Formats: sequence, structure tokens, C-alpha cells
Amino acid sequence: QVQLVEAGGGLVQPGGSLRLSCAASRNIVHIYEMDWYRQAPGKQREWVASITNGYSTNYAASVKGRFTISRDNAKNAVYLQLNMLKPEDTAVYYCHAYLSGDYWGRGTQVTVSS
Repeated sequence: QVQLVEAGGGLVQPGGSLRLSCAASRNIVHIYEMDWYRQAPGKQREWVASITNGYSTNYAASVKGRFTISRDNAKNAVYLQLNMLKPEDTAVYYCHAYLSGDYWGRGTQVTVSS
């Protein structure tokens, strides 16, 4: 089992940046892949980015080139750097891990508005 706690969300103007963090309750070195998802009001949760324990990354087309996912196995943490934010990036962002089951954090709100 693993508990995930997200932090770093907030209100930012269009074009701004935020750095989200996801703290895990256990060593993540053996968790093959960790992900970020987001859910906007009235929409389904969607995948944003993934990183493997070999540091391979993948991104949704809507965020590629603007967001960067990273992980620090020594700190049991995963990060999501959000740059060039747009109003359509407004959502609750969730950290996810699969470890013999799906584990989710409670999310952190990101609001992009002028």
C-alpha cells in the first residue's frame, strides 16, 4: 500500500507557472510508473503525464512542451512543473500509482484565471 499527498496548487494568471508535488508514504523506487491526472469541473478525470522508475516520461498532447514530470526516488516524491498555464488547465490534479491496485491522492486545486 501507499498513501499519496499532493501539494503546490493555487491560483495563477494565464502564462504563469506552478510546481506540484506528490509525497508518497513509502519507498517508490520499486513503483514502476507514477502518474498525474486532472479533473476539470463537469469533466472526466484525464491522464496528464507519466514517469517510470527508469525516468522515461510521457505526456498528454494538451500539455506536452508546457508541463514536466519528474521523480526523486530518494525523497519518495513525484513532481509536475506546470509552465505557460492556460485557463483550460484549471482542474484538480491527482497523483496516481499502481501497486497491486490503484492508489490516488486527494488532489490539489489549480486555478488559472486573470
